[in-house]
Amino acid sequence: MTAAASANGSTARSAPASGTASGTASGADKGIGPLLRGWREQRRVSQLELALRAGSSARHISFIETGRSRPSEEMVLRLAEHLDVPVRERNSLLLAAGYAPHYPETPLDDPALDALREGVERLIQGYEPYPAFVVDATYNVVAANRGIAMLLDGLPEHLLAPPLNAMRLTLHPEGLAPRIRNLREWRGHLLAQMERDIALRRSEPLRALYEEVAGYPHPSLQEHSSAESDGEPVEQVPQFALPMRIEHDGLVLSFISSISTFNTPMDVTVAELAIETLLPADPATVKYLHSLMS
Repeated sequence: MTAAASANGSTARSAPASGTASGTASGADKGIGPLLRGWREQRRVSQLELALRAGSSARHISFIETGRSRPSEEMVLRLAEHLDVPVRERNSLLLAAGYAPHYPETPLDDPALDALREGVERLIQGYEPYPAFVVDATYNVVAANRGIAMLLDGLPEHLLAPPLNAMRLTLHPEGLAPRIRNLREWRGHLLAQMERDIALRRSEPLRALYEEVAGYPHPSLQEHSSAESDGEPVEQVPQFALPMRIEHDGLVLSFISSISTFNTPMDVTVAELAIETLLPADPATVKYLHSLMS
């Protein structure tokens, strides 16, 4: 689980990740050429292939990358779309080309996002008793339901101080990590997920977080296995995805994680939000969670 929460399930203002490997300011100083070439090479797309996708020519793409030609604002957005550049970095490309940012970055507590914020809160509260939460681009938790608060019960106060970070809380040796029975597999899954995000966003804050959590010591990695729990055999159930098996109140609960994002976001903040829901992976977990509601 990338799991963390505020105990009351309230929404807090997020601090979206910023910066890329090159940085917005330095990118603007050098022009759009190096930034565009960097994204194209990272996506492993040739100049010709990008030109065909964007309805341009390889010659024009080459001229843009070498600084011999300045693309129109429309062309910058079209190239960014075909390279699957994140919304935040599309603004960086526009700035580097001499244009104003196209996508606003609205604080999550801004009245303009009231409807979205309230809708997301209703969604995760409606998912109870199952755990659900919302994170920003660096896995800071901006909303969570009571199911998450249940899993965090008993963690030390210094880990629960805001801003709560889902990766830090899950993998910290004083956090949820000692409770996760298949920590080796789940830790590998989370680190691989962060690696994919870093490759997509080229975010320095996200890379710093990765280096921090990947360096946490975990003696329990040698002690826990995904097949046993305190010497007792684990009930065999069909597994359609990697479960997280976590101890809680003397029981071992099992969850499958699902992550949702917004389609075609037009705001940087909204583009970087992700809703994670934890689906019970076995009948015993379902029974236990529903018993908490009775």
